[in-house]
Amino acid sequence: MQNVIELASIRKEYRLQSLLEKDVNANPINQFKKWWQDAMHSQIDEPNAMTLATCTRDGKPSARIVLLKAIKQNGFVFFTNYNSKKGKQIHDNPFVCLVFFWKELERQVRIEGTIKKISKKESDEYFSKRPVESRIGAWSSPQSKVIKNRNVLEKEVLFFTKKFQSQHIPRPDNWGGYILQPNLVEFWQGRPGRLHDRLQYTIKNKLWHIERLAP
Repeated sequence: MQNVIELASIRKEYRLQSLLEKDVNANPINQFKKWWQDAMHSQIDEPNAMTLATCTRDGKPSARIVLLKAIKQNGFVFFTNYNSKKGKQIHDNPFVCLVFFWKELERQVRIEGTIKKISKKESDEYFSKRPVESRIGAWSSPQSKVIKNRNVLEKEVLFFTKKFQSQHIPRPDNWGGYILQPNLVEFWQGRPGRLHDRLQYTIKNKLWHIERLAP
């Protein structure tokens, strides 16, 4: 019971900023870019870390942290193994959600939408810029599959390191990028007394509409 009381007493008052309709961009991608710049200038550790939530075909959810790698005018890009658990769920159910939490700025962004693979050319271009160790790792890891022990990975790394020692490391066919194209974006700014500011963008007839949500 003591632990429960201690957890329940954890509380932080949010006082840094406000979020008002008159101050935001009409397009959520542009508003996100504005907040992204704030996060970058605040020297937050890994501001591109985001929670990606996916579901199976029958609605069973999973979530994990992935890294945002590009902000395009039509969505948000990240890269992964297509045969991973998240890749298989995305294949079966293209409706996903991203969440960013920048505690130093007392801000959260929640993004819902549909997801699809980016072009092979775009994936190739990004893969070629990754560190050598990361490119070898993409070949070596059967992501999300059960393996006997760490030695399995280390042997695979050794094998592919020797294989590509004196040649270009191509992108594996089962590795590449996705873009989430949003249909709902919510910006959350912490405020005192838990009366937080929440502005939600939803798209209707190709136009974005902004609404305020109760905290």
